[in-house]
Amino acid sequence: MVHRRQIDGTDVVFGNQGALWGNAMTWFDYDTGSIWSQPLGEAIAGPHRGRTLELLPTNLTHWSTWRETRPETLALDASGGNARFDLEDMAIVVEFGEDVTAFRVTDLRETGPANDVVAGAPIAVVVDPTDEQRWGVYSRVLDDVVVVLAIDGDLFVDTITGSHFDPIVGRAVDGPLAGEILDRLPGFTSFPRDYRTFWPDGRFYAPPAAG
Repeated sequence: MVHRRQIDGTDVVFGNQGALWGNAMTWFDYDTGSIWSQPLGEAIAGPHRGRTLELLPTNLTHWSTWRETRPETLALDASGGNARFDLEDMAIVVEFGEDVTAFRVTDLRETGPANDVVAGAPIAVVVDPTDEQRWGVYSRVLDDVVVVLAIDGDLFVDTITGSHFDPIVGRAVDGPLAGEILDRLPGFTSFPRDYRTFWPDGRFYAPPAAG
C-alpha cells in the first residue's frame, strides 16, 4: 500500500519506527516524531495522533507481470531474498471512510469479478483472467451507467450492455461503451487474519451462490 506523504499540503519525511503494531509496520515522521500505522495510514501516537494520510491506488504483483505492461518502469537495484507473500493467500481490501470490505483472492479467481458496493459506491474487484498475479479495483459507474462485470474469455464483459473491457486498463474495447474507461480506485492487499486486527467490524465479501 502507498500513502500520499502530505499533511495539510506539506511534504512529510517518514522513517521506519522499528516496532510492530498489530503485527504490522509502524513509521515515524521526522517533523513531530508521531508514530503511524502502516495499514491504517493513521498516526497512533504523538502530535498527529488521529490524522490519516490519503491512500493511493497500488498493486502487489510479480515483477514480470508488472514489466509486461509497463516496460519503462525504473526499479531500485538492491539485493534481497524471495518475497514471502503469495497473492493467493491474501485478500484485497477496499476502504472508503468508515466502510471497509475484504475480497479473498481465491474467491475472485474462482468466481470472477466481485460486483459490490462499498460506502454507497458501486465497485468491481477483479483478477485478470489472463494473469492471476494482476488485480485491480474499479468504479463501476460510467456517466449514468452502472456496469456489472463478468469474465468472457480473456476480457471482462458488462452483462448489462454487452460491452467488453480490457482487464488491464479497464477500457471498453467494443459495444455501446467502447472507448470508455473505468476509474481505478484505491485498494490494497492484506492477510485475512490481519484484516480482522485492524478492521474488526469490516466485512468479507461473499460471492453469490452458483445458480
